[in-house]
Amino acid sequence: MITRAEYESIRQRAADLLAQTGVVVTADELERMEVADFGLSEIEISGAQILTLVDNEKIAAKLLVMLPDQTEPEHMHPAIGDYAGKHETVRCEWGELYLYGPGEATPNPQGKPPAHRLDTYTVWREYILRPGDQVTFLPGSPHWFQGGPQGAVIWSFSTKATDIQDVFTDPNIQRQTVIVDS
Repeated sequence: MITRAEYESIRQRAADLLAQTGVVVTADELERMEVADFGLSEIEISGAQILTLVDNEKIAAKLLVMLPDQTEPEHMHPAIGDYAGKHETVRCEWGELYLYGPGEATPNPQGKPPAHRLDTYTVWREYILRPGDQVTFLPGSPHWFQGGPQGAVIWSFSTKATDIQDVFTDPNIQRQTVIVDS
Protein backbone atom coordinates (compact mmCIF):
# COMPACT_ATOMS: atom_id res chain seq x y z
CA MET A 1 0.00 0.00 0.00
CA ILE A 2 1.25 3.46 -0.85
CA THR A 3 -0.16 6.90 -0.24
CA ARG A 4 -1.47 9.08 -3.04
CA ALA A 5 1.46 11.48 -2.38
CA GLU A 6 4.01 8.64 -2.70
CA TYR A 7 2.30 7.43 -5.87
CA GLU A 8 2.39 10.88 -7.49
CA SER A 9 6.00 11.52 -6.40
CA ILE A 10 7.23 8.18 -7.80
CA ARG A 11 5.31 8.69 -11.07
CA GLN A 12 6.91 12.11 -11.50
CA ARG A 13 10.40 10.75 -10.76
CA ALA A 14 9.81 7.94 -13.26
CA ALA A 15 8.57 10.40 -15.90
CA ASP A 16 11.65 12.58 -15.33
CA LEU A 17 13.95 9.57 -15.69
CA LEU A 18 12.09 8.45 -18.81
CA ALA A 19 12.50 11.91 -20.33
CA GLN A 20 16.28 11.54 -20.08
CA THR A 21 16.21 8.57 -22.46
CA GLY A 22 14.93 10.42 -25.50
CA VAL A 23 12.14 7.85 -25.93
CA VAL A 24 9.05 9.78 -26.91
CA VAL A 25 5.91 8.98 -24.95
CA THR A 26 2.67 10.91 -25.00
CA ALA A 27 1.04 12.64 -22.04
CA ASP A 28 -1.79 10.07 -22.23
CA GLU A 29 0.72 7.22 -22.05
CA LEU A 30 2.45 8.79 -19.05
CA GLU A 31 -0.92 9.14 -17.36
CA ARG A 32 -1.37 5.35 -17.69
CA MET A 33 1.99 4.54 -16.09
CA GLU A 34 1.52 1.96 -13.35
CA VAL A 35 3.37 2.28 -10.06
CA ALA A 36 3.80 -1.23 -8.69
CA ASP A 37 4.76 -1.57 -5.03
CA PHE A 38 3.88 -5.29 -4.98
CA GLY A 39 1.96 -4.78 -1.74
CA LEU A 40 5.21 -4.40 0.20
CA SER A 41 4.78 -0.69 1.05
CA GLU A 42 8.45 0.03 0.29
CA ILE A 43 8.26 1.50 -3.20
CA GLU A 44 11.75 3.03 -3.11
CA ILE A 45 13.23 -0.44 -2.42
CA SER A 46 10.83 -2.92 -4.03
CA GLY A 47 8.80 -1.73 -6.99
CA ALA A 48 8.67 -0.76 -10.64
CA GLN A 49 7.01 1.85 -12.82
CA ILE A 50 5.43 0.22 -15.84
CA LEU A 51 4.16 1.84 -19.01
CA THR A 52 2.26 -0.66 -21.15
CA LEU A 53 2.30 0.39 -24.80
CA VAL A 54 0.92 -2.78 -26.42
CA ASP A 55 -0.83 -5.74 -24.81
CA ASN A 56 -3.02 -8.05 -26.83
CA GLU A 57 -3.60 -11.76 -27.28
CA LYS A 58 -0.25 -12.24 -29.05
CA ILE A 59 2.29 -9.62 -27.93
CA ALA A 60 3.09 -7.07 -25.27
CA ALA A 61 5.54 -4.16 -25.25
CA LYS A 62 6.28 -2.22 -22.08
CA LEU A 63 8.70 0.37 -20.81
CA LEU A 64 9.77 -0.13 -17.22
CA VAL A 65 11.42 2.60 -15.21
CA MET A 66 13.57 1.44 -12.32
CA LEU A 67 14.70 4.04 -9.83
CA PRO A 68 18.27 3.79 -8.50
CA ASP A 69 18.62 0.53 -6.55
CA GLN A 70 14.88 -0.22 -6.89
CA THR A 71 14.24 -3.95 -7.21
CA GLU A 72 11.48 -5.80 -9.01
CA PRO A 73 11.13 -8.92 -6.87
CA GLU A 74 11.85 -12.42 -8.14
CA HIS A 75 8.99 -13.82 -10.18
CA MET A 76 8.13 -16.09 -13.07
CA HIS A 77 5.49 -16.21 -15.76
CA PRO A 78 3.65 -19.54 -15.41
CA ALA A 79 1.61 -21.55 -17.86
CA ILE A 80 -2.09 -20.75 -17.59
CA GLY A 81 -4.46 -23.29 -19.11
CA ASP A 82 -3.51 -23.72 -22.78
CA TYR A 83 -1.16 -20.71 -22.64
CA ALA A 84 2.46 -21.85 -22.16
CA GLY A 85 3.37 -18.70 -20.25
CA LYS A 86 5.00 -15.39 -21.09
CA HIS A 87 8.19 -15.52 -23.18
CA GLU A 88 9.99 -12.26 -22.32
CA THR A 89 12.93 -10.28 -23.65
CA VAL A 90 14.31 -7.54 -21.39
CA ARG A 91 16.32 -4.86 -23.22
CA CYS A 92 18.10 -1.93 -21.62
CA GLU A 93 17.34 1.47 -23.14
CA TRP A 94 19.07 3.74 -20.61
CA GLY A 95 21.16 3.40 -17.47
CA GLU A 96 22.32 0.12 -16.04
CA LEU A 97 20.23 -2.88 -14.96
CA TYR A 98 21.30 -5.80 -12.82
CA LEU A 99 19.25 -8.77 -14.04
CA TYR A 100 19.22 -12.25 -12.50
CA GLY A 101 17.97 -15.59 -13.77
CA PRO A 102 18.62 -19.32 -13.64
CA GLY A 103 22.11 -20.69 -14.09
CA GLU A 104 25.37 -20.76 -12.23
CA ALA A 105 25.44 -18.10 -9.53
CA THR A 106 27.67 -15.13 -10.23
CA PRO A 107 30.20 -14.54 -7.45
CA ASN A 108 29.96 -11.06 -5.89
CA PRO A 109 26.88 -9.85 -7.80
CA GLN A 110 26.33 -6.11 -8.24
CA GLY A 111 22.64 -6.20 -7.32
CA LYS A 112 21.63 -6.32 -3.70
CA PRO A 113 18.04 -7.30 -2.99
CA PRO A 114 16.48 -5.92 0.18
CA ALA A 115 18.30 -7.57 3.09
CA HIS A 116 15.06 -8.29 4.97
CA ARG A 117 13.74 -10.21 1.93
CA LEU A 118 16.96 -11.94 0.86
CA ASP A 119 15.54 -15.42 1.49
CA THR A 120 12.97 -14.86 -1.29
CA TYR A 121 15.65 -14.48 -3.98
CA THR A 122 16.79 -17.83 -5.40
CA VAL A 123 18.43 -17.13 -8.79
CA TRP A 124 21.82 -15.43 -9.00
CA ARG A 125 23.10 -15.73 -12.58
CA GLU A 126 23.90 -12.08 -13.21
CA TYR A 127 23.52 -10.12 -16.41
CA ILE A 128 24.57 -6.47 -16.34
CA LEU A 129 22.57 -4.72 -19.03
CA ARG A 130 23.57 -1.39 -20.52
CA PRO A 131 21.88 0.34 -23.47
CA GLY A 132 21.41 -2.15 -26.30
CA ASP A 133 21.96 -5.27 -24.16
CA GLN A 134 19.13 -7.77 -23.81
CA VAL A 135 18.31 -11.14 -22.27
CA THR A 136 15.40 -13.47 -23.03
CA PHE A 137 13.62 -15.64 -20.47
CA LEU A 138 11.48 -18.63 -21.33
CA PRO A 139 8.12 -19.13 -19.61
CA GLY A 140 8.48 -20.41 -16.05
CA SER A 141 12.03 -19.04 -15.63
CA PRO A 142 12.44 -17.20 -12.33
CA HIS A 143 14.07 -13.79 -12.67
CA TRP A 144 14.43 -10.45 -10.90
CA PHE A 145 16.17 -7.18 -11.55
CA GLN A 146 17.42 -3.98 -9.98
CA GLY A 147 18.11 -0.48 -11.26
CA GLY A 148 21.76 0.56 -11.21
CA PRO A 149 23.16 3.62 -9.42
CA GLN A 150 21.41 6.07 -11.81
CA GLY A 151 18.37 3.86 -12.34
CA ALA A 152 17.39 2.20 -15.60
CA VAL A 153 14.78 2.33 -18.33
CA ILE A 154 14.15 -1.03 -19.95
CA TRP A 155 11.94 -2.52 -22.59
CA SER A 156 9.97 -5.70 -22.00
CA PHE A 157 8.93 -7.42 -25.22
CA SER A 158 6.89 -10.54 -24.71
CA THR A 159 4.12 -12.80 -25.73
CA LYS A 160 0.77 -11.97 -24.15
CA ALA A 161 1.24 -10.40 -20.72
CA THR A 162 -0.52 -12.07 -17.82
CA ASP A 163 1.26 -10.06 -15.12
CA ILE A 164 -1.56 -10.28 -12.60
CA GLN A 165 -0.95 -14.04 -12.56
CA ASP A 166 2.84 -13.88 -12.17
CA VAL A 167 4.18 -16.12 -9.42
CA PHE A 168 6.49 -14.42 -6.92
CA THR A 169 8.87 -16.27 -4.60
CA ASP A 170 8.01 -13.83 -1.80
CA PRO A 171 4.66 -14.96 -0.35
CA ASN A 172 3.98 -11.41 0.90
CA ILE A 173 3.68 -9.99 -2.61
CA GLN A 174 0.36 -8.72 -3.91
CA ARG A 175 0.49 -7.78 -7.59
CA GLN A 176 -2.18 -5.09 -7.35
CA THR A 177 -1.05 -1.77 -5.89
CA VAL A 178 -3.35 -0.26 -3.31
CA ILE A 179 -3.29 3.56 -3.12
CA VAL A 180 -4.66 5.31 -0.05
CA ASP A 181 -5.30 8.99 0.45
CA SER A 182 -3.04 10.30 3.19
